[in-house]
Amino acid sequence: MAPAVLIETLQKSYGSVEAVKDISLQVETGEIFGLLGPNGAGKTTALRCLCTLSTPDNGKLEIQGIDVVANPRKARRQLGYIAQEVALDKVLTGRELLKLQAALYHLPRKVIGDRVNEVIDLMGIGDWADKKTGGYSGGIRKRLDLAAGLLHQPSVLVMDEPTVGLDIESRTVIWNFLRELKAQGITVLITSHYLEEIDALADRVAIIDQGRVIATGTPSELKDRLGGDRITLRIREFTADDEATKAKDLLQQLPVVQDVILNEAQGNSLNLVVSPNSDSLSAVQQALKDAGLPTFGIAQSRPSLDDVYLAATGRTLMDAELAAAGSRDLQKEKKQAMKGA
Repeated sequence: MAPAVLIETLQKSYGSVEAVKDISLQVETGEIFGLLGPNGAGKTTALRCLCTLSTPDNGKLEIQGIDVVANPRKARRQLGYIAQEVALDKVLTGRELLKLQAALYHLPRKVIGDRVNEVIDLMGIGDWADKKTGGYSGGIRKRLDLAAGLLHQPSVLVMDEPTVGLDIESRTVIWNFLRELKAQGITVLITSHYLEEIDALADRVAIIDQGRVIATGTPSELKDRLGGDRITLRIREFTADDEATKAKDLLQQLPVVQDVILNEAQGNSLNLVVSPNSDSLSAVQQALKDAGLPTFGIAQSRPSLDDVYLAATGRTLMDAELAAAGSRDLQKEKKQAMKGA
């Protein structure tokens, strides 16, 4: 039986920019699969190629065994795609917009009315359905967008950042609904840079960084691969580079410490993987105190998906987000400078 989604060695460039360098993954029928990574990692580009909105430079893409590039129209019948940005015609009511969308899906006229009512009830937007969408809140807009994506009863639902910008209540509604879709046997593929979202929803996850898959597995598997507990601490600002090296070398010698990662982007913070079921926190604190390196803050926890990302790339997801934002700002400044020259 073919997987619900198959992506093999996907590559996509825009001019000199390699948006996707090498992404391969397989999504099984009836699971929620998450793509986790910072903005600019290549998640959206990969989904656009999968959903026939962009043509890949190289690679194999299949939906339910259907070749996406060779048979795009057939593949689209199996797909529901919810983009990150919700684009609604503000002069239409929700019901009018859904009827228009149903016609675009080529649903038979005799079933459109009933199907529109079904998705309105499904998403709980009956009180808003006959009001113009210009007055919708962000949460209701996202629910309407999701309703539109489900009109043709797709077997695979693809969502790009499904809850970005939503309040906690709206996010919870979307989360619960995605779990209901999974229970009905619908395959869900979502992208997100929210760690807690992927951790809470995904049966399996692929972590993407700079256009490549760097880790794949269940959230528990990925965290268990790190082994032990994790201590995150910050030492008072180093006055010299050799002090950072000194602290790292010191902690690596402790029997309870399995690994030390120096995160320079966050004030020379140290992330330690330590042996479980030991008094690791006290041992680390005492070693730093004896060496004259008092801590600014320290906490101990089980590994998280952010720790998985940090171990694979040497930076946290937040660091990657900030780096990507800085790169975009720099590009804007260069363009403005060129215009002014």
